[in-house]
Amino acid sequence: MAKVLAFLKPYRIAVAIALSLMLTELAVELIQPLLMAKIIDEGILQNDLQEILKWGGIMLAASFAAFAAGVINSFYAAHVSQSFGFDVRKGLYDKVQSFSFANFNLFPTSSLITRMTNDITQLQNTVFMSLRIMMRAPLLIIGGLIMAFVVDVKLALILSAVAPFLFLFLFWVMGKGGALFKAVQEKLDSVNSVMQENLTGIRLIKAFVRRNHEVKRFTRTNEDLRDGTVKALRLMEVTMPVLLFIMNLSILGVLWFGSIQVNAGDVKVGEVVAIVNYATRITAAFSIFSWIIMAFSRARASANRVTEVLDTEVDLTDRQESHDRKGLTVSRGEIHFKDVSFKYPGTSEKVLDGISFIIHPGETVAIMGATGSGKTSLFQLIPRLYDVTGGRVEVDGRDVRELKMENLRRKIGFVPQEALLFTGSVKENISWGKEHVAMDEITEAAVNAQIHETIMKLPQGYETRVGQKGVNLSGGQKQRLSIARALVRKPKILLLDDSTSALDMKTEAKLLSSLKQYTCTTMIITQKISTAMEADRILLLEDGVLLAEGDHETLLKTSGLYKRIFQSQSGEENRNYA
Repeated sequence: MAKVLAFLKPYRIAVAIALSLMLTELAVELIQPLLMAKIIDEGILQNDLQEILKWGGIMLAASFAAFAAGVINSFYAAHVSQSFGFDVRKGLYDKVQSFSFANFNLFPTSSLITRMTNDITQLQNTVFMSLRIMMRAPLLIIGGLIMAFVVDVKLALILSAVAPFLFLFLFWVMGKGGALFKAVQEKLDSVNSVMQENLTGIRLIKAFVRRNHEVKRFTRTNEDLRDGTVKALRLMEVTMPVLLFIMNLSILGVLWFGSIQVNAGDVKVGEVVAIVNYATRITAAFSIFSWIIMAFSRARASANRVTEVLDTEVDLTDRQESHDRKGLTVSRGEIHFKDVSFKYPGTSEKVLDGISFIIHPGETVAIMGATGSGKTSLFQLIPRLYDVTGGRVEVDGRDVRELKMENLRRKIGFVPQEALLFTGSVKENISWGKEHVAMDEITEAAVNAQIHETIMKLPQGYETRVGQKGVNLSGGQKQRLSIARALVRKPKILLLDDSTSALDMKTEAKLLSSLKQYTCTTMIITQKISTAMEADRILLLEDGVLLAEGDHETLLKTSGLYKRIFQSQSGEENRNYA
C-alpha cells in the first residue's frame, strides 16, 4: 500500500489544499449544532427575534462558506485522483514493459490487464472519495464526540461508551472484507482470461461449433465472480444495521437522560438538541462506514495486486559493465556460441546443451531440426530475451551480457514464428520497426520483402488499415509485412524464425535473393530443404544438441538425418508435381 501511496507525493500541495477545504466543511458541520442551540436557548425560548436572526445569519454565512469549500475541494480531489491514476497506470505499464519473458510467466495477460484497468480505477476512486468524503466520516465522529463533551460531559459519555466497540467492529470488517475483495479481483482475472481467449479464438470456436461449450465455460467463471462479489457485499451490508442499531440506542439514551436533566434544571433544551444533533451526525457518519469500508477493502486488495507487479524483480537487466560501455554496439554481426546450455526458468530440463558454433559477418545460416529441438530457444539467446544457463553467446567478440540491451536489440531485425501486426495502417506497421523512417525506406523494405505489389493493390495502398493482429490479411501477407518491418531497421543481424512457412517457393526464392542485398548476418529457422539449400551453412539440431553442421552437399554425405529429411521432402515435391 505504501508503494502505491508514494505516487501521491508530487501532489502534496493539492492534497493539502483539498484536505484544508474538507476540514473547513467539517468545522462548519461541527459548529452548526452549537449555533442551533444558541437559536433555541437564546432566541426561541426567550422569544428574542434579534438573537434568532443573528445566529441564523451566522449559520447561513457558515453554510455558504462550506458550500464554496466543497466545490473547490471537489476540483482538487478530482485533479489529484486523476493524476494519481495516470501516474500509477504509467508506472505499472513501464514496469511490465521492463519484464523479461520469465517475469511474464508469473502473471497471466488477463491479470495484468485487470490490474492496469479495474484495480487502478478502484485506487483512483478511493483517492477521490478520501479527499472528498471518506476522511470526513472518521473526523466527524471524533469531532462530534469532542463537541458533545464541550456541550455536556454526562450526556457525551453515553455516546463515547459505544464508539470504541463500533470502531473495533469496523476494523474487523475491513480486514475480513479485504480478503474477500482480493478473491473477487482474482475471479475477475479469470473472467477476463476466458473473454480474452474467446475473442482471440472466435474463428476456431465457430469452425469447431464450440459456442455452447465456451458459453458454459464463461458462465461458470462469471458465476464464481458473482458469488464471490455477493459474499463480500453481504458482509458489508451487515455492518450498517449493526451500526444503526447501536447508535440509535445511544440516541434514545441521550433523550432519556437529557429529559431528566432538563426537568432537574441541570441542562438546557438547546444543549440536549445539540447533543442529539451530534449523535445523529455521528450515526450518519457510521452509516456510510459500510460503504467506506467496502471501498477501502477493495482499494487495499487492488493496491496489493498493483504492488505485487511493481515489486517484481526483473531478472534480466543491463549489467554494470554494459553501463560502463554505453557506446558499444553491434557493428559487424559476428555470432559466436561457446558451449552454450540453456533451460527455461523454473524448469530442470536443458533445452540446449553444449552448443558451439560461429557465424561470420554477412553469412546466411539455416537452422533445421524437429519440433522441440531448441531452434527458437537458440534464437532468443542472441537478442538476450533470455540469458544462457551455461557458456557464452558473443556478438562481435563480446558477451551479449556486456552490451546494453537497447544497443544490442536496435541492431537486430527479429521476425517471430507467429507474425504479429498492430492496429493501424500498413505504413505504420512497417515503420514500427524504426523511428523517424522515410517513406522511400518503407517502400524499399516492402519491395525486398516481396509485399510492395500486394500493398499497392490494397484499397488505399500503404494507408490501408490493418485489423487487430492483421485479421484482414492472409498468413503470407502478414509474414512478409513482418519481414519488411525487420528490414526497415537495416539490421546487422537478421533473425527469421520460420517466417517464410506461408510463402510459395517462387516468392520465397525472390525474398531470399533480395536479402542478399543487405550487409547483415542472417539466421533462418526453416523446415524447408529448398530454403536451407540457399544458405551458406546449415545447423542441424536434435534434442537441444548440435548434431551436424555444413552446407547442403556436405550434410547429404555426412548426416543420415539430413539425408532422410531431404529424401522425404523430395518425395513430397515429386508427388505434388505428378
